[in-house]
Amino acid sequence: MTTRAESAAHTRQALLVAASALLDHGGPEAVTLREVGSGAGVSRSAAYRHFVGKDELLAAVAADAWAVVADGLDAISSDAERSPGDAVRSALHALSDLGLGRPHLYRLMFATPAGAPAIPAAARAQDGLVSLVGRIVGADAARHHAALLFAAAHGLTDLDTHGHLPPDKWHADRHTLIDLAVSSLPHGDNGNGAAGRTGNADV
Repeated sequence: MTTRAESAAHTRQALLVAASALLDHGGPEAVTLREVGSGAGVSRSAAYRHFVGKDELLAAVAADAWAVVADGLDAISSDAERSPGDAVRSALHALSDLGLGRPHLYRLMFATPAGAPAIPAAARAQDGLVSLVGRIVGADAARHHAALLFAAAHGLTDLDTHGHLPPDKWHADRHTLIDLAVSSLPHGDNGNGAAGRTGNADV
């Protein structure tokens, strides 16, 4: 027998799925509590029982998206078959592909203000990237290099989204340029005098 809490959780998830679909098709302007309730098969009043208004709903959609990204990073991190470089490349490619494939959601993820529910999920994703980068450059330098890679991937995604990264001009696509950035990471000190070198075979 379904409990009241389980039913509420199911309704909330249905509302988030409906909101995400509306966002993908029409951007934030298309997301209204009335349309979300209709898409989820519940009344508008039911939607308001879960979310105070549109802003709270969109923040929850962004939080869910960041949680998916963070879960993906966890899966990449736990894959023992990947080299450290492959792991970082896969993580950045996945984030960039999300930006190209679901641009409205991607913009929402990065537009959600500090203090919104999405921020802890975003922090978990970012910490996951720091951990992966640390396997290459060492823990002390990981945050700086992870921030640079994060910014580079985000910038390349934005350029590509708006048509400013034509391959015939730059002779490379965003994936190639992300790979170049990862391959430029310095080695961490592994105790064998490797500190400061670049071009690790595992990168």
